[in-house]
Amino acid sequence: MAEAPTAVDGAAGTVRFGTAGWSYPDWMGTFYPSAAPRSFKPLVYYARFFDLVEINSSFYAIPSQRMARGWVDQVSDNPDFVFSAKLWRGFTHERGSASRGDARQVCAALDILAAAGRLAALLLQFPWSFKSGADNRAYLDKLFDAFGAFPLVLELRHRSWLESAILDWLRERRIGFCNVDQPTISGGIEPSAEVTGPVGYVRLHGRNYENWFRDADAKDRGSAGARYDYLYSAQELMPWAARIQSLMARTRLSLVIANNHPRGQAAANALELKKLITGAPIDAPAPLRETFPHLAALAAPAAGRPPAALEPNSVKGTKP
Repeated sequence: MAEAPTAVDGAAGTVRFGTAGWSYPDWMGTFYPSAAPRSFKPLVYYARFFDLVEINSSFYAIPSQRMARGWVDQVSDNPDFVFSAKLWRGFTHERGSASRGDARQVCAALDILAAAGRLAALLLQFPWSFKSGADNRAYLDKLFDAFGAFPLVLELRHRSWLESAILDWLRERRIGFCNVDQPTISGGIEPSAEVTGPVGYVRLHGRNYENWFRDADAKDRGSAGARYDYLYSAQELMPWAARIQSLMARTRLSLVIANNHPRGQAAANALELKKLITGAPIDAPAPLRETFPHLAALAAPAAGRPPAALEPNSVKGTKP
């Protein structure tokens, strides 16, 4: 197994923005061209506009080494492009179904990305039903050992985990904490700006309260999609811009992933956040600009410095 870097090369405070997954049928005509030739490769097109993507398919099936090589080849025109990969659900949502052989297969695919300098993190994402307790913490320790060659980030969705002792434990293990935006109901973790490892991480799931627990345990991407059908407003993104700046001040690399994928909403919001943070003109695909006309303003440079609301010290409860 190749030794993976603890962070992708870059200056301190580097941040990259992207989406959870890049292959969705309803992105044709909303993000991708509606009339694409047979030779069209969505990831090649996607990498023209983003420097980061979270591999979502690795959650549903362990990727092969051939697939990993293909992904590396398809982003070759963008030297800054990196991947985050979600760990296969056999280790997180269907515990007991994964074997040592499965772990070796996961590592073999990740080694391809790491050797190419393209792997930014391996995300261990657990469901809301995974609550804090001695047994679950012991299970996490085993996962940390099994995949410790890679930069690890842990996503927990239940509020029982958000305790100082748990955060200190993650810091000792150098495991990143995933700060999430989700409906804050039934003990869901609230927005935060925690740093516990070399990589800062944010995932925006949307605030679809009505459908959040609908098909929450679905095994296919289509039936669970309604949970993430949400478009953030500029006002809702502003506090997250401040949290992201706080992460940047305390990490070498921060990753920001939008998971509200229906109809390309994640791509739109990821670009809006990038604009808020950098102030630089943002390029968006023509279909996305047509779907979300307000993105036209992203092409213009921001005037002056970011507003005070974006300053890192404005985030309550965080220590740079």
